[in-house]
Amino acid sequence: MAHRTLLAATTLGVASLVQAQTPLRVISFPGGANLPLWVAEDKGLFAREQLALKLSPTPNSVVLVQSLIEDKQDIALAAFDNVVAYQEGQGEVKLSTTPDVFAFMGVSRGTVRLVVNPDIKEYADLRGKTLAVDAVATGYSLVLQKLLQLGGLKANDYRLQSVGGTAERAQALMENKFSGTILTTPLEIAPEARGYRRLANAVDILGPYQTIVGMARRGWAQDNRAALLGFIRATTEAIDWLFDPNNRPAAVAIYRQHLPNVPEGAAQQHVNALLGEREGFTRGGALDAEGMMTVLRIRSELGVPRKKLTDPARYIDASYREAAKGR
Repeated sequence: MAHRTLLAATTLGVASLVQAQTPLRVISFPGGANLPLWVAEDKGLFAREQLALKLSPTPNSVVLVQSLIEDKQDIALAAFDNVVAYQEGQGEVKLSTTPDVFAFMGVSRGTVRLVVNPDIKEYADLRGKTLAVDAVATGYSLVLQKLLQLGGLKANDYRLQSVGGTAERAQALMENKFSGTILTTPLEIAPEARGYRRLANAVDILGPYQTIVGMARRGWAQDNRAALLGFIRATTEAIDWLFDPNNRPAAVAIYRQHLPNVPEGAAQQHVNALLGEREGFTRGGALDAEGMMTVLRIRSELGVPRKKLTDPARYIDASYREAAKGR
């Protein structure tokens, strides 16, 4: 009888724990950059925070931003430039409502590469060619345009074509459907191994660059503070776990669980590239002040309508990350 009572109590306790979990909808681009989320799930960090994470892949940045604005998703992981662009009315599409999105944590910095066909030796070889982007007006498209400008090309010297997310562009590049594109780590590794050339590493030319951030709507964040703090704690702890060299074999195993078609040797290379000291995942979820200023500088020059953007504080709220650190 005592055993039955204990079993019933245990079952009830587990059921209560499951019921207590808060559903959390997160949207991001598919691929290895989601490794911190995979680790947090595998290690039970989201469950510890009483969060039931549902991760959805996005085909492009337009769908990602629209899903967030229209309350179809709670959190998005995407380039910081998307936050700025849509807040300033410079986005790829007009939104159904006035956006109130902000960045609450950094996930990665740098890792932005201009990769081109093997027959492209210099910027001049791209004259008259088509290059692929996710969206012409946002994200890494402006990085591409700035690199081409510094390489001596004018806007009418080449064509930009919206293709979709980085994984899709990497595959299309290897099928020679266009002459070049911006790829982010680790998706440049496979094309480069096949002879496609890295024409530029963005941080070497443009300086520090804030890439992926966690973003949400301000209203949602205020109403769901506990869930947001729990997400930040779980994700930053997962990133810190990844940086421990002792965890590297386990990290590669988790990576391959989600990307089983990646051979082990390549998976090791991917994980190592994501954990660079200069570029890659951001320890502690910090936002890169210099990297954000680079985003604003490029967008001030190339965004439409033209605006002078100088204050990253307009697009971020670091108080949530600070509160999460203090538990």
